[in-house]
Amino acid sequence: MPDIRLPDGTVRSFPAAVTGVELAESIGKGLAKAALAMRVNGQLQDLSRTIATDAEVTIVTKDTPEGLEILRHSTAHLLAQAVQDLFPEAQVTIGPVIDQGFYYDFAFSRGFTPEDLEAIEKRMHELVQADLPVRRETVSREEAIARFADLGEDYKVQIIRDIPADEPLTLYHQGDFVDLCRGPHVPRTGVLGAFKLLRVAGAYWRGDPRNPMLSRIYGTAWRNEAELEAYLHRLAEAE
Repeated sequence: MPDIRLPDGTVRSFPAAVTGVELAESIGKGLAKAALAMRVNGQLQDLSRTIATDAEVTIVTKDTPEGLEILRHSTAHLLAQAVQDLFPEAQVTIGPVIDQGFYYDFAFSRGFTPEDLEAIEKRMHELVQADLPVRRETVSREEAIARFADLGEDYKVQIIRDIPADEPLTLYHQGDFVDLCRGPHVPRTGVLGAFKLLRVAGAYWRGDPRNPMLSRIYGTAWRNEAELEAYLHRLAEAE
């Protein structure tokens, strides 16, 4: 019977373990619709995670700095999914959040063209419209290596081998796409959408010029279209 303390000091008691989604719904429909993740005793988690014991919980929405970071992180995964939908031979490597946006590095037989970026962005919007659920899965190190090896994702296998043996591994699924990530992520692709792919650059794998050159796609993502348009306007003025 967890007692959950909210930021305003109120306590909600539940007869059994409760997910972040259920907690947000118990507070209000508006919050449940806006929720992206939750902070449980100071730790960011997916809304699908279960709260089984007494805890202090904050529901994270896009109107917070951490909510915006989650939006950008999830948009990087959306980019990777769109790239592999259009170019199945492209391998995904890493895709972090950066200031004002995100990027993702791909091992691809050629560089991406401006026409490719247009097609990728179009596919990303199609995946947003599909409103795919995002599912978290915990796996063993051996299982993770086997899965990505079967997919031909050699770079992901390298990343997994370098993760400390005692660190849990989590995969995130959206549609047929799967990626290795700590998370958290948005609950559905439908909450994304205010993004723009900006440019392509080259980047050595792990920053080492002795390693293969990868294709890096930069993008930006915001809470809404107004913020996105304002940022793109600032970029245009700077140029």
